[in-house]
Amino acid sequence: MFDYSLAHWFAFLSAAVLLNLSPGPDIAFILGHTMRGGKRAGFSALFGVWSGACLHVLMAALGLSAVLAASSVAFSAVKWAGAAYLVWLGIQALRAGGGNGLIKAAGEKLPASKIYRQGILVSLLNPKVAIFFLAFLPQFVVEGAGPAWAQLMLHGGLIIVVAAFIEPPLVLLGGRLADALRHNKKIGLWLDRGLGALFLALGVRLALSSR
Repeated sequence: MFDYSLAHWFAFLSAAVLLNLSPGPDIAFILGHTMRGGKRAGFSALFGVWSGACLHVLMAALGLSAVLAASSVAFSAVKWAGAAYLVWLGIQALRAGGGNGLIKAAGEKLPASKIYRQGILVSLLNPKVAIFFLAFLPQFVVEGAGPAWAQLMLHGGLIIVVAAFIEPPLVLLGGRLADALRHNKKIGLWLDRGLGALFLALGVRLALSSR
């Protein structure tokens, strides 16, 4: 059970590190909220994205992601839902005008639970992530090393473990910068605008994407 060679682990962990270092919508979402609301908001976004990734791993292990890969209708439905959600988040941030960002008192900021739920949805409503896991994880399934679903769950979980070593330092660095700028209303306004523009761009990018 789970008997792999050193070459297997080296190849997988190298790929997992590169995957987590490459910029994408998830990292942009996490850093955007970190700069807008500090470390607490950043970690809420982080845990939300990780929770969404866990669900993607589970879907890949159960074969549900294959439905998205095989059905253009299912793929399009999820894609447009995700794009619409990102655009809606972008509009909300643009309308905030700095009032919901760094310049608000701690008790008035966007609730951590809401940011967490946003992170889950941003991850889940990106069909390309589901298809990526479906295409990436099976490459590391080894015959005789256990049931395929268990191997998929193991490797998918380890990708998130690798992320736990890479992404939190980014949140801490971004949080320190956000704390230093917390009382600057003008910068708070531009951070809200930047976050809104980022979400709009991610929504348009997802809408224009194809399998």
